[in-house]
Amino acid sequence: MFFFKLFESPNLAQKLHVEEWIPTLNDALMIAMQLAKALQYLHNLGIVHRDVKPANILLDKNLCPHLTDFGLAEYKNDLKRVSTENWKSSGKPTGGFHKKNMVGTLIYMAPEILRKELHTEKSDVYSFGISINELLTGVVPYTDLRTEAQAHTVLEMNYTEQQLTAAVVSDGLRPVLAAEDLGIPSRLLSMIKKCWDADPNNRPAFDDIVEELDLVMEHGKLKKAEDIHIRPYNLHVVQPAGKTDHFKAYQESFSWFTRGELLARSASSANDSGLITRCESSDKPSAYHPTMSWGSYATCGRRETMEDTHFILPHICDEKDAYAFGIFDGHRGAAAAAFSSRAVPAVLQTSDFMGRVILCRAGNPIALSKDHVASCLQERERVIRQGGQVHWQVDTWRVGLPALQVTRSIGDDDLKPAVTAEPEITESTLCPEDEFLVMASDGLWDAISSMEVINIIKDTVKEPGMCSKRLATEAVERGSKDNITVIVVFLRPVSTAERIY
Repeated sequence: MFFFKLFESPNLAQKLHVEEWIPTLNDALMIAMQLAKALQYLHNLGIVHRDVKPANILLDKNLCPHLTDFGLAEYKNDLKRVSTENWKSSGKPTGGFHKKNMVGTLIYMAPEILRKELHTEKSDVYSFGISINELLTGVVPYTDLRTEAQAHTVLEMNYTEQQLTAAVVSDGLRPVLAAEDLGIPSRLLSMIKKCWDADPNNRPAFDDIVEELDLVMEHGKLKKAEDIHIRPYNLHVVQPAGKTDHFKAYQESFSWFTRGELLARSASSANDSGLITRCESSDKPSAYHPTMSWGSYATCGRRETMEDTHFILPHICDEKDAYAFGIFDGHRGAAAAAFSSRAVPAVLQTSDFMGRVILCRAGNPIALSKDHVASCLQERERVIRQGGQVHWQVDTWRVGLPALQVTRSIGDDDLKPAVTAEPEITESTLCPEDEFLVMASDGLWDAISSMEVINIIKDTVKEPGMCSKRLATEAVERGSKDNITVIVVFLRPVSTAERIY
């Protein structure tokens, strides 16, 4: 029986992305050096780790790293016995060769592994470079997530796993390199770039990496550099308890998600904190009161994960004529959308709060919302006035390093105030000519126009859930690459038995 030392501290990935730890330069160099020496030791023994990543690096109470998870490790001589010429004899229809050889974690895998070549020591060097850059930036590779342990591909850029693989192998895509202006030695950044070179022969061995890190650390001692944090702490804007008219900015390390959940739970007592209730139904005899029915459908479409969320909230504040419907189109992870789908309905119970939504009026689409994207000139100018950066990338205008298309969102704290959470509110009075509302995330509108949406619903059995599903599946068939969530609300009595021609 073997007993191993208990490491109570989280692994490096959890430390960076769950606890949002910001290491000092000395911390980062110490972790890089000890990890490099561990891999140097393994390679000198002829062992290839094959899954180097922050999640496999345990930290002790002194933040010293310990490389773990040798489930995929192999002696390099054993790996050489399997080649692309003889794999068919040992492979199976279920993918035996790939299960034994194409292993690791996608965002840390070297280009040659993604090309289905065999692991070598230089493949570990590549993963080491990606991991150390993640340590320096605090960013999951190929994303700008800082508060999520789960890695997402760049959804805003429409990367799927296959597209990300192609971009890494063919286009030389790499994570955004840590910034030298944060005090990170240029020599260290140059070493990272060498580690993730596309050609394994150009990557240094760990003997060279250890020597280079020694020089970087020695140079820091000669300069008597202060042990500074390599990333600035975020400046959060927090609403003081009991006040709604002023905001006080101060520096604090906490989770917006946790704070939002607490605010949502306290919404029932919001009147005590200054929120005004405005759930008043119209008592005017002339007011139009539509007969409503609703349904929804959501699918991840061609994405690997689902980041959209939605809510349907009838009879707000127990008022029979007050309804709320909401769709939250997630990006850069699902946390903000998931939080919003719980918090917003709670706030709506005690306050006036309104959110592409279209209204079908006499057979014509009426836009009830505006697309807040960087391709809109007014939004682009607003972002720039707020100090944000806008640039053309891939196929459209985008905001900041994360390359967001949207210019307003509840999340994206690192891009505030340019990417504002302030909504644009519109009010529309319903009339007898209004037939139905359609609310959907971008996945629908990317593939189907407003007029086409109306025509599809008119050609579908008038059951709102069925109409929602048909719209979503039609968008998928037309090639939509995004998550799709649709809510259809009929504003007049409908029947599932009717003529549709």
